[in-house]
Amino acid sequence: MNWGRAKTILILSFLMLNMILGFQLWSANRSNRTEIASDTSGTVEELNRVLRSKNIRLTEDLPTDLPKLKVITVKFDESIKPSEEKTLKTPMTMTMILGKGASKEVQARSEIPHFELYQFDSVTSKNGVYLFNQVFGKLPLFDVNLKLNEQNGEITSYRQAYVEVESGVEQTEQKLIPAQLAVRSLVDNYLSEGSIITEVRLGYHGQNYNSQTQPMFPHWRVTIDNGDSIDIYYLQAFNGAVEPPQKGSELSPFATPAADGNKEDAADKGKDSK
Repeated sequence: MNWGRAKTILILSFLMLNMILGFQLWSANRSNRTEIASDTSGTVEELNRVLRSKNIRLTEDLPTDLPKLKVITVKFDESIKPSEEKTLKTPMTMTMILGKGASKEVQARSEIPHFELYQFDSVTSKNGVYLFNQVFGKLPLFDVNLKLNEQNGEITSYRQAYVEVESGVEQTEQKLIPAQLAVRSLVDNYLSEGSIITEVRLGYHGQNYNSQTQPMFPHWRVTIDNGDSIDIYYLQAFNGAVEPPQKGSELSPFATPAADGNKEDAADKGKDSK
């Protein structure tokens, strides 16, 4: 027997088999992508139809990226107390902070701890009070805020919450509900005719427990403009569960444990809600 020729035939056979398997895998992936795109297209068309029927307007395009995400567990830094307002030794301006190319440099040199890890939130900022959300994996933690107070055009003081995301907690990544389905759920069940949807944003959100360690779930945050006020809805991005809306006049700068400095009150509220 010619062993050299036999080995050559065997190698060629394995190569051919790998090519066939690779083609099948590529075809399956392509088919899945096509099916997803088709489903999304149908969802968009149906959403547009419902929006027109209720005269509801979207002021910006909905997010199309759908990363797989997991529940995260955060631990609030006890050395940074959200209830304490601190005065800046060197005042800043919002132009310095949000100006092109200057923000990171200013944040890095700022007196505010971890300032570079926060992202401006225009939705919850108003009347000389500017809110920033701490960011994890490019997504905002809606409940972990830095509040900058402006006087005479300058940022003179701040209040801050800061968390560490615990890495030892194992969670499985899951698929998310598309933004189109989240908005459709609100339109069908919660929004009145003529509503204006100004923002749909993906981030992390959690309930306010009397604990330094809290879980946070991926949520779609949907902002509704009512003219003189705003409503904010949170939709859990795994199952679509909707929280009652926060009114613009009721928006709290922090959803952190005992942010008002009274842990007993926070605990009593938790008991009452049960």
